Amino acid sequence: MNTELFIARRIIGSGNGKKSFSRSIVGIAIFGIALGLAVMIVAVSIVTGFKKEISEKVIGFGSHITILNLDSNLSYETIPIPGDLSRIDELKNNRGIRAIQPYAIKAGIIKTQEEILGAVLKGIDSGYNWEFIEKHLEEGHILRINDSVRLSSVMISREVSNLLKLNMGDSFTMYFIQDPPRARTFTIEGIYNTSLEEYDKLYIFCDIKQIQRLNSWGPNQITGYEILLKNINDLETIAEEVRDRVSYDFLEDGSRLKVETILQRNTQIFDWLNLQDMNVAIIIILMLIVAGFNMISGLLIIILERTNMIGILKALGTNNLSIRKIFIYQSGYLALTGLLWGNLIGLFICLIQKIFHVIKLDPSSYYLDVVPINLNLIHLFLLNIGTALIIFLFLLLPSMIISRISPEKSIRFN
Repeated sequence: MNTELFIARRIIGSGNGKKSFSRSIVGIAIFGIALGLAVMIVAVSIVTGFKKEISEKVIGFGSHITILNLDSNLSYETIPIPGDLSRIDELKNNRGIRAIQPYAIKAGIIKTQEEILGAVLKGIDSGYNWEFIEKHLEEGHILRINDSVRLSSVMISREVSNLLKLNMGDSFTMYFIQDPPRARTFTIEGIYNTSLEEYDKLYIFCDIKQIQRLNSWGPNQITGYEILLKNINDLETIAEEVRDRVSYDFLEDGSRLKVETILQRNTQIFDWLNLQDMNVAIIIILMLIVAGFNMISGLLIIILERTNMIGILKALGTNNLSIRKIFIYQSGYLALTGLLWGNLIGLFICLIQKIFHVIKLDPSSYYLDVVPINLNLIHLFLLNIGTALIIFLFLLLPSMIISRISPEKSIRFN
C-alpha cells in the first residue's frame, strides 16, 4: 500500500467541511490556478481563431499559391499567360493540391447616378471553387458560368452594395480606362459578406470571358492560375515544387512565369497575425508563474499547519522524502481541482462567445465582426499538461523545507 498517498487522502478528507487556518489560503491558490488556466484557454482559442478565420478569408479571395507572368507588376493591368499549359496538368497529380483554377483581373470604375467607386473585376470560369463565397453568401446565388455563353451577371459584396446603394437584380455600368475606353453593364446576381473590408470593397466576381473580351485576349489567355491546397502546412513544400516545374522555362512569347504564395502577397496581414503569438506566449508565461507561486504559498501554509504531524512522523522514523510525498500528493490534488475548474470556466466562456457572439469587433480594424473562437483538443491537452508540470516543479521547492523541521521543536509547535 502507498502509505504516503493514504495519509494524504486522510488529510484531504479530514479537511472537508471544517474551517482551518489553511482553508482560505488553499482556496485562493485553487482559484488562482483555475483563473490562470481559464485565461490561457480563452487567449489561445481567440488567437488561433483569429489566425484561422483571417487566413481562410484571405486565401478564399485568392489562393495558397498563384502562378502569373513574371513581367506582371503590382497594378491590375496584367500580362496574359496561356490557359492551357501542360505543366499545370502535371501539377494536378500532386495529392496535396485540392484545385487549380484559372482567373483574370481588370480594374475599372463603377458609376451610378449618385455614387462612384473603383473596383477590380475578378473573372473566373465554370470550374471555379465557390466553397468560400457560398459560406459568406447573403443574397442571391453564385454565378452560373458555362463555356459557351458570356455571362453579364456579377457577384458583389455587401460593402459595395451599401456604398453604391445597389440591391439584388440591379444593374450598373463599369468603365475601363484603356485605348479605346470601354464600358460594360452588369447585373447583380449575388451579394456576399466576408467582413474582410479591404477585399470586400475591391473585388467583383464575373465571367472570365468578359475580361478576355475587354482586354482583346484570346479564349486561352488568362491572368494566372490559383492553386488551392488541402493543408496550408504544405505551403512551402508544394510552392517549391511548383517553382521547379513552371518558373525556369520560357513561354512561346519569350516570357516566364513566377510563383507567389499567400504569405508573400499578404505579408503585412500574416506578420500581424504572427505578432499575436508573442502576446499569447507572454500571457501563458505570466499565468503559469502566478499559478506556480499560488501553489507555493498554499503548500507553505499547509506545511505550517501540519508541523506537529511532521514532527510526529519524523519521531516515528519516517524519512524526509516520504513526508514530502505526502504534501506533494495533497497539493497535487488541490492543483487538479484548480485545473478542473479552470477548464470548466475557460470552456464555458469560449462556448458562450462561439454560440452567441457576445463580443463584437470593428471589421475595418480586425477583419472580423465578432471575436473568433477556435477550440482545439490538442491545445487544451498541452495547456493542461504544461500547467500541471510547471505547478509540480514549483511544488518541489517549498517541500524541501520539511527536511529542516526538527522533530523535537515541531511536536511542541503551537
